[in-house]
Amino acid sequence: MAMPSVLSVDDSLSIRTLVSDTLTDAGFSVRTAEDGLAGLDVAKNNPVDLMIVDVNMPRMGGIEMVSEVRKLPEHKYTPILMLTTVVDAEKKKAAKAAGATAWIIKPFDPEKLLAVIRKVLD
Repeated sequence: MAMPSVLSVDDSLSIRTLVSDTLTDAGFSVRTAEDGLAGLDVAKNNPVDLMIVDVNMPRMGGIEMVSEVRKLPEHKYTPILMLTTVVDAEKKKAAKAAGATAWIIKPFDPEKLLAVIRKVLD
């Protein structure tokens, strides 16, 4: 089986690095982008099995990115995890409405993140 590919979109370099290192060590192939616009661009040009997207980012936020990604036929059913410091119930509802699969609060536990990823990829 090919290693699953993940797109990590976050404006924080330290979070992108942490997600990337965690997933690479677990056998995933990881692509990264620094905001929603760049993330959308990567999603349009690369098939990925899963996306991990921050909510608050410059240029294009995560919720907007998710709704744009959902318009792409190849990503209609791709699991998208929102990884964020935001605990706002309204934002969570908006993300779900846009098509997000799950909501994970930062700082995250790498093992828990991997467990969620494995669950949604099964």
